[in-house]
Amino acid sequence: MSVTTVLPDDTETKAAPARRSAILGGSARLALGLLLPLALALGWEAAVATGFASGRLLPPPSRIAAALWTLAASGELWTHVEATLIRVGLGFAFGAGAGILAGALTATLPTLRWLVDPSLQALRAVPSLAWVPLFILWFGILETPKVALIAVGVFFPVYIGVAGAIASVDRKLVEVGRIFRLSRVALARRILLPAVLPATLTALRTGLGLGFLFVVAAELMGASEGLGYLLLDGQQFSKPDQILTAIISFAVVGKAADAGLVALTSPLVRWQDTARETL
Repeated sequence: MSVTTVLPDDTETKAAPARRSAILGGSARLALGLLLPLALALGWEAAVATGFASGRLLPPPSRIAAALWTLAASGELWTHVEATLIRVGLGFAFGAGAGILAGALTATLPTLRWLVDPSLQALRAVPSLAWVPLFILWFGILETPKVALIAVGVFFPVYIGVAGAIASVDRKLVEVGRIFRLSRVALARRILLPAVLPATLTALRTGLGLGFLFVVAAELMGASEGLGYLLLDGQQFSKPDQILTAIISFAVVGKAADAGLVALTSPLVRWQDTARETL
């Protein structure tokens, strides 16, 4: 009787160390990312504790942590975070959708680009706060003007990113598709979409970041909850620890939202063979 020896699959053998390396690499990157803020926090705590700094206008991390714990334990912090995330989520959805559509249309239709793009570029230069009185006049002071303002902030970077990505597609790729007699739908799906997808995803990340910037201005429009309201309340009542708590919450929530967007979209560009991991 012969015995057949089954050798392990070469692909799986190579993939296991790669997965372990990726996990260890992710942990190392996380530790390095936390190193600088932890060093700064410990340094400032020591400066206040030794009397080198008063800590009146910039409280030490222990006071900020106490304020953060108080707000979190009472549930007030989660109410503000939830309100901000809902506003940013809605504004991002409307702004990103409109930006992708407008960018695709103006990049592929020259007449529309000549007609619409100059006006959009001019509106892009308008400061965010300039829209506040107009949106209040149009929509009142409830949720609609807040979402509209965030959508405006998200729209422009997505529009610019999508239009620029389509305009920069290599003409030779399109010619190859025509040589193979691809239909317009097949040309868009197999050539244009993969070519513009990485830049579009980068534009979406930029738009999401600006959404968190614009939500602060939006929550100044008569809001009674949200991290922007928490900032304003801390300013009015001279609570620097509350202001810094709101700022740290913005940083954590914004980073988590960005990481979530990257995790959701990274499978779409897994085919890329870039030099990022080798640098």
